[in-house]
Amino acid sequence: MYYVYVLVNPQGKIYIGQTSDLQRRLEQHNNPDCKLTLYTKRYPGPWKLVYYETHRTRAMAMKREKQLKSGKGREWLHKEILKDK
Repeated sequence: MYYVYVLVNPQGKIYIGQTSDLQRRLEQHNNPDCKLTLYTKRYPGPWKLVYYETHRTRAMAMKREKQLKSGKGREWLHKEILKDK
């Protein structure tokens, strides 16, 4: 199983990603010593998980990640998921 996820930090920065291990990846994003998280390292956390979806294959997760990173995807995120954040 693969996950597409959305994180938000206290300054309102948004990160969209995909992984096969959501818990491990969230811990990496909140660990300042982790070298795998360049974007989230640049902006102070803590990063909070606000949304995730599950997908059967990595290809499906990557396709959805790309959709959410598009203009319409970000618009949907702000309208439906981040409206109260």
